[in-house]
Amino acid sequence: MGNRFPWAPYSKLGVGAGLRPRHYRDIESGVSGVNWFEAITENYMFTRGRPLYELERVAERFPIVLHGVSLSIGSAGPLDFEYLAALKRLRDRIRAKWVSDHLCWAGIPGRSLHDLLPLPYDERTLEHVTERLRQVQDYLESPILLENPSTYLELSNSTMSEAVFLAELVERADAGILLDVNNVYVNVRNHGGDPLDYFAAMPAHRIGQLHVAGHSDHGTHLVDTHEGPTPDPVMDLLEEALVRFGPMPTLLEWDTRTPAWADMELEFLRIDARARAAEQRRARVQAEVRLSS
Repeated sequence: MGNRFPWAPYSKLGVGAGLRPRHYRDIESGVSGVNWFEAITENYMFTRGRPLYELERVAERFPIVLHGVSLSIGSAGPLDFEYLAALKRLRDRIRAKWVSDHLCWAGIPGRSLHDLLPLPYDERTLEHVTERLRQVQDYLESPILLENPSTYLELSNSTMSEAVFLAELVERADAGILLDVNNVYVNVRNHGGDPLDYFAAMPAHRIGQLHVAGHSDHGTHLVDTHEGPTPDPVMDLLEEALVRFGPMPTLLEWDTRTPAWADMELEFLRIDARARAAEQRRARVQAEVRLSS
């Protein structure tokens, strides 16, 4: 990837957890099974109270990354430079290793819709989002990761798949990908397709982080609720991603009915087991390639 990408030195960081208030006391007392934390940017950006205090305490002991939900990179409105300034201050204050957000739009000027809304995947949108992403990275003075979102409808004027759009976007803007494995599974179930085809479209050298999570099955569709434990099919896809892309920081998202830390640790063990299995499979594949060459 190259050292200009801030996530490049951390490919073997292992299992991470979303930083949630329920676990502040556990982390302070000492936790196991997790190597790093991801904080939701907006929860800490405009506060000087306990949340920021806790975040700084965690950042003293663990690598921290910031994950935003309000960048609205696909919006037709102007970029919010007040937001970007606050993001940059927070990143620098806690020495966050990298910053990520979502491939979506989230509102109109002066009003946030508090949702991650899908884009039309066409050349006109690609040019628009590429220019905005370049401006964001120039302002932050660092590349960022964009996450593939969960979606519940597809726009009829799209001329390319989400995977192809995202891959082309990060190449043009010189950015990275946060590959949410659960979202790939949810979208394939909702819209059709093959998750391995999605993986095949991804530029491996651009992927800096993975997400896994649970979802809710409503029969006709899945909803990305971040409620665990992570279903086995998503864990299967995680293993395939790690075989294909190599070791990757992998974060567990569990936001609905967030459990006690002991239950989180069980999920960390499951993720770690899949990572070890993927490493073994990857080594076998590489050995077979060497023998056949």
